[in-house]
Amino acid sequence: MAFTHHITFWFYVFKKIILGSSSPRRKQLIEDLGVQCEIRKKEVEEVYPETLPIEEVPVFLSQLKAEPLKSNIGMDEVLLTSDTVVIHEGHILEKPKNEHEAKAMLKELSNSVNEVITGVCLQSQNHQSSFSVKTKVFFNRLTEAEIDYYIKKYQPYDKAGAYGIQEWIGMIGVTKIEGCFYNVMGLPMQKLWEVLNNEFSS
Repeated sequence: MAFTHHITFWFYVFKKIILGSSSPRRKQLIEDLGVQCEIRKKEVEEVYPETLPIEEVPVFLSQLKAEPLKSNIGMDEVLLTSDTVVIHEGHILEKPKNEHEAKAMLKELSNSVNEVITGVCLQSQNHQSSFSVKTKVFFNRLTEAEIDYYIKKYQPYDKAGAYGIQEWIGMIGVTKIEGCFYNVMGLPMQKLWEVLNNEFSS
């Protein structure tokens, strides 16, 4: 009985999340917390200063995505915008535009370690909080046949670095991770829960 009361309490304390993204993965993750979620998105040009340190790019872009949406936040709403980047050997791997780019990225990630950083911006009517979380992802050596199969079956053109860890490629290619698994999917859930709890639960 006490456990049920605790869950119910948190469900009503949290405000409604307005997700500034059309990502079905992020929406599902938020709803899995037991929090209401509504998608409300406006396109922005995702550019950042060339002098910006590479690890600061995700937070910068998450704040940029919040700009056209934050003026319409309701009293009981929290806007969530985010950006996930894959970093390999000091440079960012963007979302692949085509099969050729996807294949090149996965060949680059094969038998190596990449870093996934997700930046998150949370905005209510009177408070903003931004943070980022880093996860290291270790890949085994991928064969060309494995890479071709994954690209043709899953078409990972909407994913930074051309892979989704929750998909087939993660099952057969990722040997271990250091950090939050959900961060690689696009949202660092433990940190998100902590910040919502500490800063937006009134």
